[in-house]
This record gives sequence, C-alpha cells and structure tokens, in this order.
Amino acid sequence: MQKRDYYDVLGIQRGASDDEIKRNYRKLALQFHPDRNPDDNAAEERFKEAAEAYEVLRDPEKRRIYDQFGFEGLQGTGFQGFGGFDDIFSAFGDVFQDFFGFNSGSTARRRTQQGADLRYDLEISFLESALGVEKELDIARREPCEVCHGSGAKPGTGPSTCDTCGGRGQVTRSQGFFRISTTCPSCHGTGTVITDPCDACQGSGRVQVKRKVHVRIPPGVDTGSRLRLREEGEPGVFGGPPGDLYVMIYVKPHEFFRREEDDLVCTVPISFVQAALGAQVDVPTLDDIEKISIPKGTQPGEAFRLKGKGFPRLRSYGRGDQVIELQIITPTNLTKKQEELLREFAAATGQEVEPEHRPFFGRKLKKDKK
Repeated sequence: MQKRDYYDVLGIQRGASDDEIKRNYRKLALQFHPDRNPDDNAAEERFKEAAEAYEVLRDPEKRRIYDQFGFEGLQGTGFQGFGGFDDIFSAFGDVFQDFFGFNSGSTARRRTQQGADLRYDLEISFLESALGVEKELDIARREPCEVCHGSGAKPGTGPSTCDTCGGRGQVTRSQGFFRISTTCPSCHGTGTVITDPCDACQGSGRVQVKRKVHVRIPPGVDTGSRLRLREEGEPGVFGGPPGDLYVMIYVKPHEFFRREEDDLVCTVPISFVQAALGAQVDVPTLDDIEKISIPKGTQPGEAFRLKGKGFPRLRSYGRGDQVIELQIITPTNLTKKQEELLREFAAATGQEVEPEHRPFFGRKLKKDKK
C-alpha cells in the first residue's frame, strides 16, 4: 500500500503550526480510535496512519528531513512507523490523556514527583532584622529510608505484583465506545504492593529525619518577609527534584527602637531646661552613638532626622532615616529651693503661679442651663 503524504493524512498545509498539527491529529485519533470502531480494519489503518504522520510532523528534526527528502530521508533516521496499538499508546500516552481525559497505555508508570515544600517559622531580634544575621536551622523532613533504600519492603524481600490491576497500575471499565482507565485504588498506580513492609519505615519507604540548614538573613527583613531556599525541602519521588524550604520571618519588638517602613524611630527624653536652653544629646543608632544638637526653645513633639541611619532597603539601594522624637519631661518631687527658683522664673516672665484662682483663658466659665 502506497503511503500518503503526511500533511494530507492530517489535513493540514505544509506551513502548519504545532498547534494545528496537534489539533488535527486529535480529531482523527478520536474519529478512528479502535474502541470507537471495533472490528473495523479500515479505521484501524487510518488510526495508525494518523499516528505515524503525527509522530513525524510533531518532531522538528523529523519534519525537516521529511520536508526535504520525503519518506526516503526518514529511513536513514531509523524511523519505521508503529507496529501496533500498544506502540502508539506507549508513545502518545500523555497525549491521549490530554485528548480524552484518560490513559490508553497498558503498563504502569512511576511518574517522577517533586518533593514537598517545607515551611519554617523563624523569630529573630530587632537588631538582627536591621543588620542581618546567619542562622543554622534544624529542619525535620521525610527522606528515603536507609534500611530498605526507599523501597518500603523489608530487606531481602521486594514488592509484589498488585492483584487488583495485575501490575498495570490501572483498572479499566467500559463507557460507551471507550475503555476508561483509572488509577488502581490498591497500588495507587505503581503496579506493586508491599506484602512484607520494612520495620524502620512501616512500608512507606520514608522516615523523618532532622537536617541542619544554613540560612543567611539579609539586612532589612521585617515580619512577614519570606526567604526561599531552593531544593532544601523534601526529596523528590522516583527521581523527581527536591522541594523548596520557605523561611517565614517574625521580628521581636525592641525596647527603644521601632520601625516605620524603612525608617528607624526612637523617642529621646530631655528635660525642660535642655529644651529651653539647648543641649548636646547622645542618641543610639544602629551603627554607633550619634551626638545631636537640641536648639534653644525646642517645643514638645518636635523631631529630628538622621539621614541614612535607618533600615537597609531590602529590594533597593540605600537606607531609610532615623527619626528622633523628643519627649520633654516635666520634673516631679521638687525641693523647696527648686520650687522657689521656678516661682522666681515665672514672676520674671510675667506668669502667675496660682492657676487655680485664674479664670480659664481670662474669663469665667458659664454653667450649663438645666
């Protein structure tokens, strides 16, 4: 039987895109699927023909050779087409699952799976969040059992073929024209079961162990910051890649500093004498001690700003500022001498020292009428 041009088989033009190739093959595979056309030799041949065309045209290198040299060029690549349905289902197992929502293959596959991601909640001090720190974490994670090497079976034994699916990893039921295969509930798709489980892992193939993981906390993190350590999660299954470890940051409050975005804020108490006459005051910063000048006549609530003395900007350059809020302290428990001096000061400035005998704002308050 003379072969038809692969583009004609799929009903597409030579410049067709990959999506067009796949879409047209889907239509033909659904139309001529053997479960939908039992005992129909013509449909079987069309099904095989479409699969062969799809196999060539979906592969960029095979398609290039076919476009340039035709069928003869493909012979040099070793491509012989498909011998039967099993070859087609084996080659396009994922494709059939994508097309029809189920697998048409007959053998169990152990698919690689990425390991689980892990989370670790880490509490650090306020200064550690500002300056950065390195920590060593004890991480509990499940790893392959060293006794059974991850098989789950007791040493000297091995897994047995699953009786439910006969080792296929799937159970099949008929629905209309199709045989629908689903994952075997007994072996969960592996095709085998553990009849003599390993004592160390109780047949799971994994045990929980603690590993030390080193992590560098960058300057500028805050509560809610999340650090991702790639491949520090649990190992993958059947050769899959490890998961990641996510470190969630919680910052303890500080007794003197507080944070407002990237600014460092602190409250510095001064006496009313320092506020009135001016003074030099030592103020702690993240790096050292800074001396700031308090000008004469400073009022309550005034603040000073030290540029670039705040938190490092985590996702940018530079640092925030340090904001110094002044708290003017009123003296208590005055001695008689101190009271006399304050009265003299009040008299010199024209202030009265008996406010209880002076009407509020120079006038008497009217009582509310009942």
